Amino acid sequence: MYRFRIVSVGATAIAAASCTARAPAARALTASALATLVLLASPAPAVAQARGAAAAAPATQPLPTRSAQPLALQADNQHGDYPLGAGDVIRIQVFQSPDLTVEARVSEGGVISFPLLGAVRVGGLSPMQAERLIATRLRDGGFLQNPQVTLNVVQFRSQQVSVLGSVNRPGRYPLETTGMRLSEVLALAGGIATGGADTAIVMTQREGRPIRMEIDVAEMFLANQPANDIVLQAGDTIYVHRAPQFYVYGQVQRPGNYQLERGMTVAQALAKGGGLTLRGTEKGLRLQRRDAQGVVQTIEPRLDDLVVPDDLLFVRESLF
Repeated sequence: MYRFRIVSVGATAIAAASCTARAPAARALTASALATLVLLASPAPAVAQARGAAAAAPATQPLPTRSAQPLALQADNQHGDYPLGAGDVIRIQVFQSPDLTVEARVSEGGVISFPLLGAVRVGGLSPMQAERLIATRLRDGGFLQNPQVTLNVVQFRSQQVSVLGSVNRPGRYPLETTGMRLSEVLALAGGIATGGADTAIVMTQREGRPIRMEIDVAEMFLANQPANDIVLQAGDTIYVHRAPQFYVYGQVQRPGNYQLERGMTVAQALAKGGGLTLRGTEKGLRLQRRDAQGVVQTIEPRLDDLVVPDDLLFVRESLF
């Protein structure tokens, strides 16, 4: 009586046989059958080769880690700090070392002179990066064990923009942080003055090419267009022209020139001039407008027509 049992473990098969025999021949037959089963259950050559390669492969090496210093410098650059440049006046103080207090102007080459260290190049660095540079050189030079350096910008001279025209405080203004926008600089200049246009003209350079941009400041806020609030860079010039005007004369109460409001119609323009006199008539309206070629054209406008800059309205006298 023979009983065979095959047990599978993972990818290998183990053949086990148990038998109860009364004769030697039966035991020989049992040994032969067991050898056949073990041969059939052995793994294929390809599987054996794969297992051998996996066993021979070296242990997985850990991934290289990034240096902490470049990451720290990258984090500093994302803060948008003011980059030091030629003409800036800075004040440097070292904790518990009053002899090392210095107020210096950054040279054209971006260098300052510091006690014990001599020339230190700070041009292009943010105040925080300059603090770390000076502290590192003081420590590595053996002058102080743990220097605590503080750097403040006293005068901003290197990164400036010019604001001209119809603003309340025209002049040159520093870009105290990188990423300052048009609206922020206009606010520093006191905003657009009464009689100033809603449009700001920005003269700048991008990628080495001069660019002129006209930005409707009022539309930027009224129509929610934050993309038009451009980021300024050193050397940019902002100019705000006077507000556009129109002219009205003839049979009106107050003939003269007036500021053109956004979306103003002919009827509103007449109301700006005080309305018609007793002798004026709406049927005698004439409008003189200059076209794109500079030619003056005379048209008979309707009361709901829009007025454009430099339009001239004339109200004729009624015959009866």
